Amino acid sequence: MGRRALGRDFGWLWAAYAVSTFGTWLAFGAFPMIAVLELHAGPSQVAALAAVGPAVGAVLAVPLGPWVEFRRKRPVMVAADLVRCGALLSVPAAWALGGLGFGQLLLVSVVVAAADISFTAASGAFLKGLVPPEDLLTASGRFESTTWTATMLGPTLGGAVVGAFGPVVTVAADAVSYLLSALGLRAVGGREPAPAAVREVPAGRLTAGDLLAGWRHLLAHRTLRPLFLNTMLVNGLIMVGAPLLAVLMLGPLHFAPWQYTLAFAVPCTGGLIGSRLAPRLVARHGRRRVLLTAGTLRACWPVGLAFVGPGAGGLALVMVLESGLITCSAVHNTVLTTTRLELTPADRVARTLSAWSVGTKASIATLTALWGALAALTGARTALAVAGVLLLATPLLLATVRRDGTSVTEGTAEISEVP
Repeated sequence: MGRRALGRDFGWLWAAYAVSTFGTWLAFGAFPMIAVLELHAGPSQVAALAAVGPAVGAVLAVPLGPWVEFRRKRPVMVAADLVRCGALLSVPAAWALGGLGFGQLLLVSVVVAAADISFTAASGAFLKGLVPPEDLLTASGRFESTTWTATMLGPTLGGAVVGAFGPVVTVAADAVSYLLSALGLRAVGGREPAPAAVREVPAGRLTAGDLLAGWRHLLAHRTLRPLFLNTMLVNGLIMVGAPLLAVLMLGPLHFAPWQYTLAFAVPCTGGLIGSRLAPRLVARHGRRRVLLTAGTLRACWPVGLAFVGPGAGGLALVMVLESGLITCSAVHNTVLTTTRLELTPADRVARTLSAWSVGTKASIATLTALWGALAALTGARTALAVAGVLLLATPLLLATVRRDGTSVTEGTAEISEVP
C-alpha cells in the first residue's frame, strides 16, 4: 500500500497535531507526579485529580459542542490551544513563586479538559471537510500513528527531564507545544466556509434540541450506539488503572520515575504497528470484523496489571501487557475514528464528537472516582484486578454492531446501507 499524499493543508494540520500530542506525552503523568512528589498527596487525592478535571470539564463542555458547530472550526481550535497553553503555564509560574497547591492542579485540569473537548469537536469536523471521504481512513491512521509515536518518545524524554529538573518543567513544555500548535493551525491555507449549521439557528442561539442533537444521533444510530457505549466503558475501566498503577509503582514497588515512564513508552511501538495495519486489515477482513476482533482483544490485557511485582520482572510484565493493549487499541481506534466520521452528517459532526467526548470523559471521571474509593478500602492491587475482570465483559456490546455498516449520504439526512 503506497503512501498517499493528502495535500499541504492536511500537512499543516497533521504537524500541529503532532507537536501538541508530543508535548502532552512529554508531560505524561506530570500532574500525578507533582501531586505525589511535590505535594505529598495520597491515593484518594491522586484519584480525585484524575477524576475531577474530566468530570467538571465534561459538564462545562456540554454547551460547547453546539457552539462549535455553528462557528468556523479553525479559530475554535486555535483558541482552545491558547487556553490550554495559558492554563498549563500557570502551574510552573505558581511553583516558581512557591504558591502551587492541590486546588490549582484541579482547576487547571478542569480548564484543560473543557478545552480538549472543544478542540476535538472542532478538529473532527474540520478534518471531514478538509480531506475527501475516501481518504479519511488514511488520515485517521496517520493521526493514530502520530499519537503512538509521541506516546513512545514523549514519556522517555519526559522521564529524563523529570529526573533532571522535576515534573513541573514538562508541564511548561506541554504549554509551549500548544502555542506551536496554534501557530501551525494558522498556517493552514484557504478560507474556511461558514458552517451550514449556522443557517439553522438564528443569531447562533442555542436550544435544548441543539444541545441534545449529538446524543440523539449517537444513541439512535444502530452502529454508533454500541460503539459509543463500549468506548465509554472500556476507556473508563482502562483509565482507572492509571492513577492506581502510578501509586503502586512509585510507592510500594519503589520504581523510579524514569522506570515508570519507560514502562509505558516502549510498548507504544505496538501503536505504530496497529495504526499501520488497520487499513490493510479492513481491506482484507472488513470493518465490522476488525472492530470486533481488535475491540475484544484489547479488553484482555489489563487484568494482568494486578500481578505486577517489584524489580525487572515487574517492569517487563507491565511492558508486555501494555504492548498487547496498545497494539489492539491502535487498530480499533483507527477504524472507529473513520467509522464515526463517515456515519455522521456534516452538519452534526461537532455536536456528535462533543457528545462522544463528554460521555467518555464523564465515564472516566466517574469510574476513576469510584475506583479511588475502592482502592482506599481494598488497596490499589485489588482495585486493578476488579477493573481488569470487568473489562473482560465489555466485548459483549461490540457483538451487537450490525454486520452491514451504514453511511450518511453527503448533503442529505438520508441513511443508506453500504457493503
